[in-house]
Amino acid sequence: MKSDIIQSVKAVVITMFVCSVLYTGAVYAVGFLAKDRAEGSLIYKDGKVIGSRLIAQSFTSGRYFHPRPSAVDYNGAGAGGSNLSPYSKEIRERAEKIIASNGKGLPADMVTASGSGLDPHISLNSAMFQAKRVADARKMDINRVVAVINGHTDGSLKIVNVLELNMALDNAE
Repeated sequence: MKSDIIQSVKAVVITMFVCSVLYTGAVYAVGFLAKDRAEGSLIYKDGKVIGSRLIAQSFTSGRYFHPRPSAVDYNGAGAGGSNLSPYSKEIRERAEKIIASNGKGLPADMVTASGSGLDPHISLNSAMFQAKRVADARKMDINRVVAVINGHTDGSLKIVNVLELNMALDNAE
């Protein structure tokens, strides 16, 4: 009986040590080693946070590439899809409005929100679709804009981070 109690106490102490000390230490170590990601992959300019590599933000000026639509109005605290059916009236009206303002032939990801509503990337096709508008608004040569796009494209996935692309264009002017 006494040995059973001692074994039980040992098991509790070991379990508490593993769960309270080792696990917590491991979580802190991962956070320390991946500090950039742990802090939200923030992008700084002149010492100020201007956005995140992981969360989309709205750009409305013609000088900038626009991200995918957001079901949560680009609010990182409210991440999530709209949960509306692709056949819903609200989704259809939003898509029709976007198409009307951008013209036919718009890539699908420029009309549809991502599952989280916060995807910071657009497809290479979407970037190329917007290139002329951005070049005209910035009074830049279209070939220069395309070169910036190609320089910021993830080659394997053919996607472009909108914030990083817009920052590169600001630096290219």
